[in-house]
Amino acid sequence: MSTSRHVIVTGGAGFIGSHLVDRLLAEGQRVTAIDNFDPFYPRAVKEANIAGHRAHPGYCLIEGDILDDTVLEEAFADAAGATVVHIAAKAGVRPSIADPLGYHRVNVTGNLKLLEQARRKGIAHFVLASSSSVYGEDPHVPWKERERGIQPISPYAATKLAAEQFAQVHAHLHGLKVTALRFFTVYGPRQRPDLAIHQFFRKISEGLPIQQFGDGSTRRDYTFIADIIHGVRAAMDRVQGGLFEVYNLGNSDTVPLRDLIAAIEREAGRTALIDRRPEQPGDVPQTYADISKAHAHFGYRPLTALPEGLARFHTWYAEREHDRAQARPAG
Repeated sequence: MSTSRHVIVTGGAGFIGSHLVDRLLAEGQRVTAIDNFDPFYPRAVKEANIAGHRAHPGYCLIEGDILDDTVLEEAFADAAGATVVHIAAKAGVRPSIADPLGYHRVNVTGNLKLLEQARRKGIAHFVLASSSSVYGEDPHVPWKERERGIQPISPYAATKLAAEQFAQVHAHLHGLKVTALRFFTVYGPRQRPDLAIHQFFRKISEGLPIQQFGDGSTRRDYTFIADIIHGVRAAMDRVQGGLFEVYNLGNSDTVPLRDLIAAIEREAGRTALIDRRPEQPGDVPQTYADISKAHAHFGYRPLTALPEGLARFHTWYAEREHDRAQARPAG
């Protein structure tokens, strides 16, 4: 990997961002993390994510919003030649249907503010976290980055595609090197508590019913966090391709929901109580990544099969629950 550099990570206290910061600090990189600790889920979760970062001499946390010009000026004060990895976003397909304007503000306007800072401050490379949701219901699987005419079916997905397009414009007009990474259903330790795998483990362990939307046939390309971080880190150093490139980062294996639930049951050693619900608006029937471009350009190769990834998540979850139980006052 490359020598030490300055990396600005937005969403640096979140699930994916905090894992990336782990990796960068371990390499001796200097990291400026931006996070607004959005109350979408408890602040304590993010505080735990970054507990090991705060004392590191190469780490600076700026608590604030990417929509706040003062926050961005502070973060980019000495950013010439730095790399930006933009992960911060309002996440989730279903919540975006209830708040499309809020999602547009953060995911499109916030992204554009960062791109403008990158242009003005001489950023060397802008890496954008996008999403597999941009492909919508495209039946031509596995999905390739060169697909044309893709049609998102949720506000969240539309904002992610718009963010990519603004990034492409900045590459074209201003010579900014941009890499957009479409993540496919990332899971693992520190996963957000609202996401399916985390919810399923918690509810199964507590004997509570889990919600299954549809008949269980919807399929997802579940990708373990360590493989995603490997891909992000390699993409930061890419030398192939043009000024603007898009890459899928997935596991290139699609798993039906019913099989995921069965795998979690086996790992947890308990049978799930299933509350069957109708399909949800905005949910796509399948996701499936063609990762040949990422492999060819920067050697991306996921190594973690679903059973191993679920076991590693389960270990983290059990340890966290044990620590929380120990911390509760007696009586």
